[in-house]
Amino acid sequence: MVTGLMGKKLGMTQVYDEQRRLHPVTVIEAGPCHVTAVKTKERHGYDALQLGYMEVRERKITRAQRGHLRAAGQDKFLKHLWEVRGAALECRVGDTVTAGLFEKGERVHVRGTSKGKGFQGVMKRHNFGGGPASHGSMFHRAPGSVGSSSYPSRVMKNKALPGQMGNARVTVRGLRIVEIRPDENLMLVSGAVPGPVGGLVFIRKSGRR
Repeated sequence: MVTGLMGKKLGMTQVYDEQRRLHPVTVIEAGPCHVTAVKTKERHGYDALQLGYMEVRERKITRAQRGHLRAAGQDKFLKHLWEVRGAALECRVGDTVTAGLFEKGERVHVRGTSKGKGFQGVMKRHNFGGGPASHGSMFHRAPGSVGSSSYPSRVMKNKALPGQMGNARVTVRGLRIVEIRPDENLMLVSGAVPGPVGGLVFIRKSGRR
């Protein structure tokens, strides 16, 4: 059985359950994804399915990707490709995977790229407290002393310092599927999903109830 597929974050809303409790949910357009390759342990060393998502014009993908899709017998040009490890091999190239893969109440892991926030200081990036806000202290938003003494005379690795914030791969684990609409390729999951509206996300089964 296929254990995951790709989708697109459409935004957040809120829904009521049978007990009239309000739940914030993220709406995801899950699939449809097309099987573009089947990897086997005998030939490739591992079992997996390669899925393609988001049909685009021919000029929107590279020549190498066009050749790969044509060799797989695909008549569609798919922008994103992703391998799902350990998938059963009853699927064949050309099959379509939809949101019907999941069911209501199931737990899933959702991976995406978080919003980039540019170069940020330690107070915003690492939640430092900062110095006194009143005048005269001369120390407000700086990181403070980070170096060592005469030995080893350098700043140690992995210090919490200013730098790029966001724009990193983030996985939110164990989100519950509140509602599933396979005919519309829509999935409503509890809580927040990383990335902006329209961002690419990867959804896979968590194996937990």
